[in-house]
Amino acid sequence: MSTVGNSEPVQVPVGAQPLPQLNILSQYIKNFSFRSPDAPRSLAPDQVQPAIQIQINVAVQQLAETEYEISLKLDGKAERAGKLLFAFDLTFAGLFRARNMPKDSMQSVLMIECPRLLFPFAREIVANAVRNGGFPPLLLGPVDFVALYQKQTQQPPQATTALG
Repeated sequence: MSTVGNSEPVQVPVGAQPLPQLNILSQYIKNFSFRSPDAPRSLAPDQVQPAIQIQINVAVQQLAETEYEISLKLDGKAERAGKLLFAFDLTFAGLFRARNMPKDSMQSVLMIECPRLLFPFAREIVANAVRNGGFPPLLLGPVDFVALYQKQTQQPPQATTALG
């Protein structure tokens, strides 16, 4: 017997290859900071749009044979006239169980599909923090995790992105 997602067990015929499974076991904030060092002056209305910079990285850590922690790190800041309006640093992570995945597609599933599932929650955390900091919510646009994966695989591997 096999389970698909969080549903009922599914009968797998004898000799048949079990279906690939990807389950989210939990998701959580590992680290978060928001700062607005020039408040309340930075909150004054201004017609000049701030310059916003955002960096997104994905890290994979294997915790057990089929369990992986995927960390989505978002760093961002907004500046106007050379002054920092606000900055944030969020590491949002999820614990995933991946079973019966072909080895040749495992890394791409972990580096593309898992962050794609985590991103909407991280996006909401950032938007709420910026709004609660006194600014209009920062609504992050969609992220192309395929391009991010391709960029990261072209760089020398780091300890946190290596799959064990």
